[in-house]
Amino acid sequence: MKRKDMTRRAFLATTTLAASQTGCAAAHTRVAVNDARVVPGRESPNERLNVAAIGAGGQGFGDIMSCRSENIVALCDVDWDRTQRTFNELPDAKVYRDFRNMLEEMPEIDAVTISTPDHTHAPAAIMAMQMGKHVYVQKPLTHTVQEARWLTLVAREHGVATQMGNQGHSGNGVRELCEMIWTGAIGQVREAHVWTHRPVWDYQGTAEPLPAQVAPENMDWDRWIGPAPMRPYNQGYAPRNWRAWLDFGGGALGDMACHIMDPVYMSLKLVEASDYTVEVVMQEGRNEQTFPVTTTVKYSFPARGDMAPVDVYWYDGHWPDPDTGERVYNRPPHPEGVPEDQELGDNNMNGSYLVGDDGIITTGEYGGRPRLLPDEKMADYTMPDPFLDRVEGQLHHRDWLRACKDGRPASSNFEYAGPFTEMVNFGNLVVMSGEKLHWDNERGVVTNVDNPEEIVSKEYRKGWELPV
Repeated sequence: MKRKDMTRRAFLATTTLAASQTGCAAAHTRVAVNDARVVPGRESPNERLNVAAIGAGGQGFGDIMSCRSENIVALCDVDWDRTQRTFNELPDAKVYRDFRNMLEEMPEIDAVTISTPDHTHAPAAIMAMQMGKHVYVQKPLTHTVQEARWLTLVAREHGVATQMGNQGHSGNGVRELCEMIWTGAIGQVREAHVWTHRPVWDYQGTAEPLPAQVAPENMDWDRWIGPAPMRPYNQGYAPRNWRAWLDFGGGALGDMACHIMDPVYMSLKLVEASDYTVEVVMQEGRNEQTFPVTTTVKYSFPARGDMAPVDVYWYDGHWPDPDTGERVYNRPPHPEGVPEDQELGDNNMNGSYLVGDDGIITTGEYGGRPRLLPDEKMADYTMPDPFLDRVEGQLHHRDWLRACKDGRPASSNFEYAGPFTEMVNFGNLVVMSGEKLHWDNERGVVTNVDNPEEIVSKEYRKGWELPV
């Protein structure tokens, strides 16, 4: 589907999601707990699921192996060298190179894990959900803003159990942070700063396509490219460095914000914002092929209920020190009143801190160890009694498998993960355009450009159009 050919159905879907978001807002702020329901195809919550993997090497190995309590019936991957370990561990599973063939030929599949590069998340997830399959999709949920909204709607329409692979959202830390913020530990929050040491891959800032190479014998390059524009194989694209390239990944923001920004998103109830703006504060190396070498992005949100307007800053990237050659990481300013030797986030490499009228809280990459700063304030602080639901065992994959069986939503189901991914991907849209953009969160449109439908989507290669 070309950008200019967005269907009437897509516009209606956007409106439907907007109308429902207000009603869903309360559920986004905690683990949703609904009455158990009968899940199609499941006779009993104790019955084992038939689970398949779309993307079974690399990250996919960990995702499908986390489902070994169920029946692993099929494995799909385009790179069979990279997937050999998974094949060896699960010798009874059928193997495929094309997820479309697998889904069509194996109606007995109940659920799938999707652990491919970002650009093929939406094609795989939408097809699976439209066939009634439960889906676990690695972060970021999608490659574009529009895809995130589509996945939310398709999941809702078909009533399947969903989960995005931001495992920290099943941890206790993000809930402890919410309980601290919501009971006034630091007063109204006016600023939040989120940072990562990414990228840890090569080629970010590369302005030209790479020269053609011969693809590995056991890699199906045409299927790896999938919906992206065709280009010759080069090892600089796959299997390791695809996150750097605009056609395939989401750079450092796409890789890590669904982890590190999650505690901020949940605790500040950003899903309830009617709209927001995003602008680039600083970037180096912007081009038409890859994400910049380093970026600082500013999100500005209006008041949400009883929560004050807030600015959320994102920092990624690094550069060599001109004297020593060592990496200098793009970091937020050290918070005023906090000694320089006190730890921010996780060992200062990934994390966030929130600045309120009455203090500062920092937390780690996955929301772990929320604590007041300076450290002596935390020593005198008593954590509030827990009042948010916890995920049993803090186990993200098991939480999804449980949802597949009993119908109660998983912690990062698409009602939460879809709008969150929209926000993350909107940041990347601003990084790519270099413009300050305004997002109407209720209607799902960019309000200050001439091509609002085109800018949030992309062109899909023939044969890979999304069926929405």
